[in-house]
Parts: sequence; C-alpha cells; structure tokens
Amino acid sequence: MSPIPLLQGAAIFLVSSSSLVAAEWSSDYTAARKQAAAEKKDLLIDFTGSDWCAWCIKLRKEVFAQPSFAEGTKDRYVLVELDYPKDKTGLPVAVVKQNEELLKKYPIKGYPSILLCDAGGRPFAVTGYQAGGPGNYLKHLDGLQARKAKRDEGLSAAAGKTGVEKARQLVAVLDALELDPPMMREWYADVCSQIKEADPADETGFAKREAAEIKFASFMTKLLELRTKQDLEGVAGLVDATLADPAMQGELRIPIYGHYAGTLAYADKKDEAIAVLRKGIAEDPGRPGAKELQEFIAILEREKAGLPPVAPARTEE
Repeated sequence: MSPIPLLQGAAIFLVSSSSLVAAEWSSDYTAARKQAAAEKKDLLIDFTGSDWCAWCIKLRKEVFAQPSFAEGTKDRYVLVELDYPKDKTGLPVAVVKQNEELLKKYPIKGYPSILLCDAGGRPFAVTGYQAGGPGNYLKHLDGLQARKAKRDEGLSAAAGKTGVEKARQLVAVLDALELDPPMMREWYADVCSQIKEADPADETGFAKREAAEIKFASFMTKLLELRTKQDLEGVAGLVDATLADPAMQGELRIPIYGHYAGTLAYADKKDEAIAVLRKGIAEDPGRPGAKELQEFIAILEREKAGLPPVAPARTEE
C-alpha cells in the first residue's frame, strides 16, 4: 500500500484537530470595535464575574469554551470579555479602568449579561445564560441577531414619515429591541429625541413612559445606596413612597417589588421577601413580569429547603 494516502490522512486529521479550539476573546473594547468595523462583524460582549458569578462560570464552561461555539461565531462576531472579578490583581489597571467606564455606557442589570452590538457599539439585543450547550446558544443568537436588520429597516422606514406616524414607527422599533430603559436612553437618545419632536402632544405616550422610567432609575440609585448601608427601614420607606407615585404604573411596579424582595433576601429575611413578592403578584397576576416574581419565590423556597437554585436568565447583582 502506498504511504501517500496515510500521510494525507494524517495531515487532514491534524488540520481538523487544530481547528477545534476555543474562541478568542478580546479585553480591548476599542480595538474590538475597530476590528468589527474592518471585518463587517457584530460585537458579542460578555459582562462576567469570573471568580464569583456561578452562572457566568457555567455559561463559559458549557458554551463559550466549546470549540463548536468558536466555529459558529468566528464569521459573525468579534468576542469581547469584560470581567468584573472580586480579585482584580490579575487584570491590568487599564483594563479595570476601561471596564468600570463601560458600565456607565452599558448599564446592565446583572451578570452574566451578553450584549449583541453593531460595530459602532450600539446594542440591539441582550441575553444571559441559556441551557442546552453551544448548539442551542448559537440558535438563540441567530434569533437575536435578526433584530439588527429589523431595527435598521424600521429606522429607514420611519425616515420617510412625519408626525405621529413617524413617532409610532420609531417607538415600535425601540420596543422590538427589548432593551432596558437606561440602555435605551444611553444608546438611542437620538431616536428618543426624534419621537418627542414628531409627537409633541405625546399621543404615543412615549414621553410619559420615559419620565416614569427616569423616576424608576432614581429609585434604583437610592435603593442601592440604602442597601449598601443595610438600612432596611429606609428601603421600606423608599419602596412605599415609590409605589404611591401615580407615575409608577403597570410593568414598572414589578421590578420595584422584585428589588425590594431581593434586598430582604440578601439580608437573610426570606419569609419577608416572599411576602413582598406575593403582594406584588396579587396586584395583577396576569401582568407581564408577575411570572418572574413567582419564579423568585420558587428560588427562595428552594433555598429555605436547602436545595440548589435553578438557573436564571441573568444573575442579579
């Protein structure tokens, strides 16, 4: 038998094996944006806590470290890891500073947060941990990446309209992205301004909703300050005052109850936290977000029973 086929087979095996490597992640946000622009790719940004966030570690092990994830993303994304470990001695000072600054530009809710952004850094989708391994995660990313094309099509269509019709089109574009309000205001301020200019009478209700969201952001800032001081009495007063505000209607009330319960749970007052969650659900069991409060109750009940938690979409701070 000729040795040539064997040598060829060995070469093919070596090439195939060498391609099965984990994905390459950049910690340089500015360089990653330049690379994405040059290669006509999107950014996939992983906000992680590598030495403390259990679901971040799980996501990396099950998905990001798998060769099939590298293969499935290499032609579409530049991968960026922004790490927020408790022990920062392993990170260069410049990277630590960069990452802290980026939290202002990308006000995420918790870890892990995975942002899909265009080459300019503008986010068009956010997600977190997903079970099912790299294959399922890549399918999930496919669905999220489609939002960018819809965003661009919607913005282009709105450019040819005027008045309330234009405003409604732009509101629909922003709503379809499903970004948290602070993220939306940071990266789509131009679109928000166009909506208010096109709809000065606020027929869309966008300006009213934005004002309520700004109040909610103020609530969160105060809540975190009180939580840091472990001032539970102050937190209770803040929550009562915020819920009594007529502007705090609909879906905005759900996270108020959720964050209050989270504060109590952090203080090891699980029964009180569960009571708060049940009160929030009782307001309107069919309201979007009530399911999340119910899931939080299930997590707390499991903790009380000494059982391991189930995976959330994102781990809250």
